[in-house]
Order: sequence, then C-alpha cells, then structure tokens
Amino acid sequence: MSASEDRRVLERHGQALDQFTERVHAVRQDQWDAATPCARWTVRDLVNHLVAEQLWAPPLVRDRATVEAVGDAFDGDQLGPDPVASWDTAAAASRAAFRAPDALAGTVHLSYGDTPARDYCAQMTTDLVVHTWDLARAIGADERLPGELVAAAAREVAPYAADLAKSGLFAAAVPPPPEADAQTKLLCLLGRTP
Repeated sequence: MSASEDRRVLERHGQALDQFTERVHAVRQDQWDAATPCARWTVRDLVNHLVAEQLWAPPLVRDRATVEAVGDAFDGDQLGPDPVASWDTAAAASRAAFRAPDALAGTVHLSYGDTPARDYCAQMTTDLVVHTWDLARAIGADERLPGELVAAAAREVAPYAADLAKSGLFAAAVPPPPEADAQTKLLCLLGRTP
C-alpha cells in the first residue's frame, strides 16, 4: 500500500481513539456500573475491554511479540481506581505503537495467525468505532459517528460480518429499518439496535 493510504489508516485510528476518549471523559461517576448495548457488560467492563485492547498494541506492533509471549498480562481489571487516566494512558500507548516508523509495514502475531499490522490497525479502528457508539448509548452522550469512520468500519467488517455472531462476541445481525443511514446499517450488521 502507498504511504498516503498508510496515513489514512493512521488518521482513522487516531480519530477513532479521539472519539472514544471524548465519551470516556463524559462518563459520570454514577455511570460506571450502567448497562451497555453489549450483553453482560457495564460501562466499566466496556472501557476495560478497550483499555486492554490498546495495551496489546505496543507488544504486538512495536515488539512483534506473540500472543503466547504476552500471555495473560492484560487479563482482568486494567482500569484501577482511575478509569479515565487508565484509558488515556492505554490510548496514548496504542497511538504511539502504530505511528512508530514502519509500524504498519510489519506483521503482528495474533491468536488466529500472522496479520499485516495495517490490517490489525484497521480492525482496532473498527472496534473503537462500534464501541464508541455502545459507550455513547450507555451514558446518554452524542451517538453520531464521523461518516468516514463509519464507512471505513463497514468496509472492514463486511467480508467477515456473517461469521461474527458465530464467535459469540457479537449478537446476530438485525435487519436495518427502511431508509437507514450508513451508521444505522453498520450497527445493525453488528447486532446493535439503534
């Protein structure tokens, strides 16, 4: 891929981090135990999931570590007493790992096999986009997502969307309402009911 496409991948990842950061900073103290659109996850669980995901980026992208080598380092509670600060730290580490020179040109060793770092970044971006909506819905924040991020997430997930429900991590896709916009179609594809 070209340097300009790499820049776009990194820009989308950075924008997705910023979108999630905005919602994390909007969580009130009394909302951390609130339910989210993700079955069995509270706001705290959701943010913890995203913190752990961002913490994986430095060892996988920068250090080229294997999942086995990292082991259970990011299992359990990664939020501690200050969830917002924990998110900010993890987001900064992820951003730095992906933006390091030649980071996107490498290969990451994921649980399902070796993957181009560029593809891993796109997957991380898609997860951030969808979970930004989940968090916004849970705390009553702005649910609108930037159109470019929605379009990129839809392109990313389309090839394997049918298999997501089988993983047990996503609900089955729901039919979008007539006249649904791109964001609604993406959310429905991923089992959300906007």
